[in-house]
Amino acid sequence: MTTPPYAEHAHDLAASLLGSTGDRWRHTAAVAARAAELSTTVTTGDRDLLVAAAWLHDIGYAPPVVDTGFHPLDGARHLDRLGWPRRIAALVAHHSGARFVATVLGLDVPLAAYPRETGPVADALTHADQTVDSRGRRVSIRDRLADMLDRHGPDSPNAKAHHLREPHLLAVARRVEARAATS
Repeated sequence: MTTPPYAEHAHDLAASLLGSTGDRWRHTAAVAARAAELSTTVTTGDRDLLVAAAWLHDIGYAPPVVDTGFHPLDGARHLDRLGWPRRIAALVAHHSGARFVATVLGLDVPLAAYPRETGPVADALTHADQTVDSRGRRVSIRDRLADMLDRHGPDSPNAKAHHLREPHLLAVARRVEARAATS
């Protein structure tokens, strides 16, 4: 079982699974850095947890971890097998509006095994992911969504869930930006 502080352990696990080069790694490292910037929007006690979840949010793409092919769920299940705290696994499972895509994929029931957190930590994780593109560059949320639709294609589960997921992600962005303005 992993013990606090979690962010350093999370970095090491992500590096071991994703490799420390390439676009996936650049995206992951930039999301973790963005989460650290946004950590002022969460309580002091949740800052390490936020950054750890950011390091781990895409480990479900790693070939040894892939099970269902839905990276948020696969990453969360892997964290469970390794004994990571359930809250971190649940944040990974539900990051960036995963529930909308899970429904399209028919994976909403297995995803529901992880409690969906709402509030500053979940919002900051999602906003960090949605303001860094697939190559690790800082972008607007609208540019990130357009990039995602372009990369995945019009018939992808992401595209099919977009009409529900986009308003959710934009609402998250507004909440995080409001918190950041007062922190």
